[in-house]
This record gives sequence, C-alpha cells and structure tokens, in this order.
Amino acid sequence: MQTPLFDLTGRVAVVTGSSRGIGRAIAERLAEHGAKVVVSSRKAEACAPVAEAINARHGEERAIVIPASISSKADLERLAKGTEDRFGRIDTVVCNAASNPYYGPMSGISDDQFRKILDNNVIASHWLIGFCAPGMIARKDGSIILVSSVGGLKGSGVIGAYNVSKAADFQLARNLAVELGPHNVRVNCIAPGLIQTDFARALWEDPTSRAAYTARTPLARIGQPDEIAGAAVFLASPAGAFMTGQSIVIDGGQTIT
Repeated sequence: MQTPLFDLTGRVAVVTGSSRGIGRAIAERLAEHGAKVVVSSRKAEACAPVAEAINARHGEERAIVIPASISSKADLERLAKGTEDRFGRIDTVVCNAASNPYYGPMSGISDDQFRKILDNNVIASHWLIGFCAPGMIARKDGSIILVSSVGGLKGSGVIGAYNVSKAADFQLARNLAVELGPHNVRVNCIAPGLIQTDFARALWEDPTSRAAYTARTPLARIGQPDEIAGAAVFLASPAGAFMTGQSIVIDGGQTIT
C-alpha cells in the first residue's frame, strides 16, 4: 500500500537515458510507486528489456519505450508528443541522459568535444523541458528533475568540461524554477557523487583512484544507481511539493570533507 506522500498513481514520467544505470533505477522506482514510465535512450532495443521487466514485475503496462537521441531536437519533440499521445499527459520529466566524450585536462579538449558536452548536457535538457512544460503549465502541476553531478560543485583535472555542464544544470533549474513556479511547476536537480555505472567507469574502475576517492568519503564507498532513485521519487511525488530550484547532493558525504 502506497503512502500518500510518495504515491505516483496516475502520474506519467519520462526518463531519458533510462536503459541502464541511474536512469534505469529511477524509471524502476517511479513505476514501483505507481507512475506510468516512458523508458527512453538512443536505441529502442536497449530500452525494451527495461520496460519488459517493469511490466512483468507489476503485471500491467506500467512502462513503454520511446527512443530518442538527446542530440536531436526533433527526437526530443517526438518523445514528448509520443508520450502525450499515448498517456495524455506528462507529469514528470527526468533529464538524466548526458555525454562526456573527453577525459583529460581542458587544455586538450577539442571544440567539437566541448560543444557536444554542452549541447547534450545543457541545451538538450532545455529543449526537452520546453516540449514537456506546456502541458504542466496548463494543468498547473508538474515536476522537472535534472540529474546533475557533484562535479558541478568543484573542479577536476580530468572531467572539467563535463563539470562545467553540470554546474549549468544547477542554474538551469534555478532559472526555470523562477519562470515556472507561478504555474506550480517545480524544477530541481539531483547531484550524485561517484556511482558505479558504465558512464562513470573511468572514475571508479581503477583501484588506485577508487581507493583515493573512498578514503575521503565519510561512508567509505561509492554509490549504487538505486541509491539515487529515491530522490527522484521524492521530487516527483507530493512529498516534494514545496521544493523547487534546489539541488539534492547524494555522494556519501564526499563533498563535505
């Protein structure tokens, strides 16, 4: 039995980058709390097993697949329209998909790589929110969630450009919270620390760098994707109804040391 604070029954959520990692965990937990979920990433075949597993678990069509590349504005428009055509509404959008094609000092990044990071991690979220927000505004209700990173709060010698894009997420949430707040549409960020995903493999796979990271983390370990999903449930649900323009840091305490 769902508690009313976290009950998402009748709600519809779009989650980008949800074929694996943090996005998949968020999609699974939103569905577990009653939401209809649109599983989306670049390739439909990567999303299908996620939707199938969710539907098998709940015994009904709780999830569907609409593939979309975040680099394509037309794809993102089709994602929003396809969701509304199928479910009649979008209550929550989780901008989780991101790119980081470069690992190293910013002095070595190419212009194309830097542009790709900014386009996919910032501008694509702006596009998707723009396609999803009108329905939320009309209903005077909605939750927009940006999956940022603690990287947006500090510098790095190897993922600096990515961190720039994640810092932009914080400001995008703040600014949209101001613009959409009068319509009762909330915009917030989740800022994970180091999570054991394929996307962050370069940061946790090397035993030396992983040991150095965990040594300065109060919980003395890296996180798991499912440990991020609860924050998305909170932000999408009535429990988070008075929160907007904020960033929830989930990093095992690493940023406080």
